[in-house]
Amino acid sequence: MSHTNPDPDPEHTTGLEPGGGVPPGETPPAESSLPEAGPRETHNPTKGWAKAPLTLILGLAILIAAFFLVYAIILIR
Repeated sequence: MSHTNPDPDPEHTTGLEPGGGVPPGETPPAESSLPEAGPRETHNPTKGWAKAPLTLILGLAILIAAFFLVYAIILIR
């Protein structure tokens, strides 16, 4: 089984300056230098929590807290 190195030989790679540097214009610009790099998301805007689910979660939390409070009072007596 022969194995070939996937890395190119720096001596024979095009676009490299002597010493291994890359000349300007050979690489793409960095992400921060691109204006509006991604698409604008208008199909799924954030709306926050709806009132009904938030009310149900808070009600369930109060019910569980009341259960443990009553259970603690029964254990103390």
